[in-house]
Amino acid sequence: MYHHFSEEFFIANRARLRELFVGTAPIVITANGLLQRNGDSTFAFRQDSSFWYLTGINEPDVILVLDKSKEYLIVPQYEKSKEIFDGAIDRRSLQQISGIETIYNSDDGWKTLSSRIKKVKHVATLAAPASYIKQQGFYTNPARADVIEKIKAVNEEVELLDLRPQITRMRMVKQPAELEAIQAAIDITSKALKYVQRRQYDYEYQIEAAITNQFRSAGSMGHGFTPIVSAGERACVLHQNANNGKIETKDLVTVDIGAEVDNYSADITRTYSQSKNPTKRQKTVYAAVLAVQEYALNLIKPGALIKENEALVEHYMGEKLRELGLIKTIDKESVREYFPHATSHFLGLDVHDVGDYTRPLEPGMVLTVEPGIYIPKEGIGIRIEDDVLVTPKGYKILSARLPRTIS
Repeated sequence: MYHHFSEEFFIANRARLRELFVGTAPIVITANGLLQRNGDSTFAFRQDSSFWYLTGINEPDVILVLDKSKEYLIVPQYEKSKEIFDGAIDRRSLQQISGIETIYNSDDGWKTLSSRIKKVKHVATLAAPASYIKQQGFYTNPARADVIEKIKAVNEEVELLDLRPQITRMRMVKQPAELEAIQAAIDITSKALKYVQRRQYDYEYQIEAAITNQFRSAGSMGHGFTPIVSAGERACVLHQNANNGKIETKDLVTVDIGAEVDNYSADITRTYSQSKNPTKRQKTVYAAVLAVQEYALNLIKPGALIKENEALVEHYMGEKLRELGLIKTIDKESVREYFPHATSHFLGLDVHDVGDYTRPLEPGMVLTVEPGIYIPKEGIGIRIEDDVLVTPKGYKILSARLPRTIS
């Protein structure tokens, strides 16, 4: 297993948050909670990224409090039966990871925190998301909403201050240890993609299984997101992740994956021909996607705006789609029929990492560059995605060692 982070990293992040948050209100930030999978089993735990960024702790239900010069953790009190099955919380380990010496159990911690909340007008925290996000079609972790409810129960007049702008600003620009973790995740992902591209598979799930084995054998935490393995027309559904279809000889295979190392994810996509004999049309469409990616890469530099870059890429993609005979006029609606997603997103602790898309690019930011063309009626879906670091003079492709070829 990889370990790129020392307690100094988390101590420095908390100090930076105190600098960016100019108020004197206590800061209260919660870990994620466990979520039921079915019956009495849970989904695999994944920590709230911002909580981890400030503490390095991967335990559920822990609360971080920063109050003037004080800082402490509040840890949950579990039933004895849970400790027998899952183990007790190792407080000494939490101290060593986070650099926080003071740890309270739930009763004592909330007693200490409540005495402060009763006296203040403001408490700073991370705003809770909606319980259900309709656009994405999923329910969210209730931990933030739960801690806000507890704060309000202590003092219903207290005003909550949202720390997301400060945390976003911090997480957008990666520190050296973060870049090392991201590069390790990228290297593992690249190796796995090379492995499967050299082999023949009959079903998508066989590729997924091989990738999972490669990720875990290399010491990564596993997948940073649900892997996408799609052959033929199924690749035209962008996040088709059932991964159970049969791969026909004529099909192109799109694999969109990312290993996770120390909670940091890679995100790389390759589309290739297993037969090593793609059709002329497949090669022509692939060349168009590759040309658009090269164009998009050359737009990345300090001071550039992602929104402006996207408009330029959209127009250039329109030129390529017109050359392919797919559209007659270059307009947004026509282009987005065949290229329905953004070219870039931030990458880090989340595969779609937090970021201010109105802020000019700065050295140290990491983002993806992933144009694609999807033609369901022809059974062709092609996406090429690489992970890129913004440098003082332009950009560096972190996944450059992985070839971008169709066969």
